[in-house]
Amino acid sequence: MAALTPVDVLAAYRFGIFPMSHLREDPELFWVDPDMRGLLPIGGLHISRSLARRMRSGLYHVTFDTAFDLVMEGCADRSETWINPEIFRLYKGLRDIGHAHSVEVWQGDTLVGGCYGVAIGGAFFGESMFSRATDASKVALAYLIDRLRRSGFTLFDTQFLTPHLASLGGYELPRHSYRLRLQAATAQCVEFAVGPAPTAYDVIQLNGQTS
Repeated sequence: MAALTPVDVLAAYRFGIFPMSHLREDPELFWVDPDMRGLLPIGGLHISRSLARRMRSGLYHVTFDTAFDLVMEGCADRSETWINPEIFRLYKGLRDIGHAHSVEVWQGDTLVGGCYGVAIGGAFFGESMFSRATDASKVALAYLIDRLRRSGFTLFDTQFLTPHLASLGGYELPRHSYRLRLQAATAQCVEFAVGPAPTAYDVIQLNGQTS
């Protein structure tokens, strides 16, 4: 059986499924098609006052697409992970053909958080995130949603809804409703914008709902 290619993975995403493995050591992949799909709003992200203060503090700075491999490694750096060598190979391949992107959160020269995912048309599929400092993954998501909004994306798929994502305004859709949204979003002609990250003030003002 021929090995999966990044193009195969893109086709699967368009259909509404995505690959995972059971464990880091497991060489096999399986396809996932949740009954309920997690989503984050593009525009209207819930940014708490404490998160807004941290973003404005200047403690962190944010970049895009400068350390994709390090972000994947950070996401896999936990006792149990579904990011096995085959996932690494496929998503680095998606990066190489312009469909995978990363957000990096730095404290000085140290990478302390980030997330990565896949872009197809106006849909972005968040794959994983990590944090080695307080709120670093939330900062990464805030900046990512800002970039998606500015680029014209209409769907941010988080696969599953976790308490962490729910605290930021995440919600769920049943499979049928999700696929209708997915079909419309992937048909858009949208590109992930390039360039430096905006200021924290711009991200909070234009995208956040603080409380």
